[in-house]
Amino acid sequence: MAAAKQLEGEVQSVQGSGKRGGSRFFFLVIVFMFWFSSYIYVPVLSPYVEHLGASYIMVGAVLGVYGLMQILFRLPIGIGSDYLNRRRPFIYLGLIASGASCLLFLAGAHPGWALAARAVSGIAASAWVVYSVMFAGYFPKEEAGKAMGMLQFTTVIAQLTSMMISGYMVDHWGWNTPFIIGGIVAAAALLLALRLPEQKQEKRNAIQIKDLAGVVREPLLVKVSLLSVLAHCVLFITMFGYTPNQALDIGASKESLGWLTLAFMLPHAIATLYGSRLFGKWLGDRGTLMLGFAGSAVFTLLIPSMPTLAALCATQIGNGFMQGLIFPLLLGKSVSGVAPFKRATAMGFYQAVYAIGMSGGPFVAGWMSAAYGLTGGFWLGGIAALLAAVLSWLWIREAGEPGIGSRQKRRILGRQG
Repeated sequence: MAAAKQLEGEVQSVQGSGKRGGSRFFFLVIVFMFWFSSYIYVPVLSPYVEHLGASYIMVGAVLGVYGLMQILFRLPIGIGSDYLNRRRPFIYLGLIASGASCLLFLAGAHPGWALAARAVSGIAASAWVVYSVMFAGYFPKEEAGKAMGMLQFTTVIAQLTSMMISGYMVDHWGWNTPFIIGGIVAAAALLLALRLPEQKQEKRNAIQIKDLAGVVREPLLVKVSLLSVLAHCVLFITMFGYTPNQALDIGASKESLGWLTLAFMLPHAIATLYGSRLFGKWLGDRGTLMLGFAGSAVFTLLIPSMPTLAALCATQIGNGFMQGLIFPLLLGKSVSGVAPFKRATAMGFYQAVYAIGMSGGPFVAGWMSAAYGLTGGFWLGGIAALLAAVLSWLWIREAGEPGIGSRQKRRILGRQG
């Protein structure tokens, strides 16, 4: 009888594992389509806004408003999801906003429409808080790092696939083509998401204001959020910002921007999936972050001195890999010490804070580029990466390494003894 019950339990466990695996795959398909629709126009965005007659300052505003909207919306979305104990409505919100942003780009050939469209796409990206937490819910708590790695890998592949074809489409069918395709993909993803089962946490009292204060005062969460500000500052100054402008300035065609994207995104995807785990064994989390930030600083500072597209692509290979070491580590650490029913709030805080880098980085770089040429913006990105490398050394502790709190406890114990 006992053996029969044990066998039944094992069968149920296998069946549950199979269901979770199917749910994970279905969810990742929706994630792929979500980011595909959001990033299909990114490589041509700054050249497109320039094509509309905008200055570098206006280009910086269009690039920066994407992060600004996330600063405003990500934490409220995370809090709302935890308070309502619902995930699906916010998944729908992200897909609807992603499709609407593509339609706004099509509304008129004026920089103002591009600014409005990019603002709505920032609202879409704000829903990523809930995507991240919902996918983590398909895994045991101890596999949070694995979940974030799979999610980040899917994100990168979606970005790579969409961004690779962006320049080709513009060269052959005009500026509006990526916006049309993005809107269609977002609509298809929304239809799929209607079949997504709701994911609720166990019954408990609603999250309280005092709980929120405790979450946002978590020291590790605050530190990795600030490091992520600098990481996203670099990313949105370089590949998702002004690197395509630099390529066009040295004579590259719009179609060839696909090679620039591939050079960055392919090593970025590899590093996202394997790099942080592999280097983590050799260097630890702190050493891996220091390597990623320092390497990114070097490759960012090299960008304005590259004379050909091939040389520029070489800097993107290095930058893509180095930045790929950083993001999964920071993402996993942001929720590693937080209870499941507070994770959307913690993720909302983390993503709202790092959106400062997505907004402020390109905006300040736009101002510097207007004053000093594109070189000024890339120097800003390099300095931000170097600062992050120093802060990683100061802030990140390895497992078992005594921190300030541990030293204080030992002093107290010593006095008591």
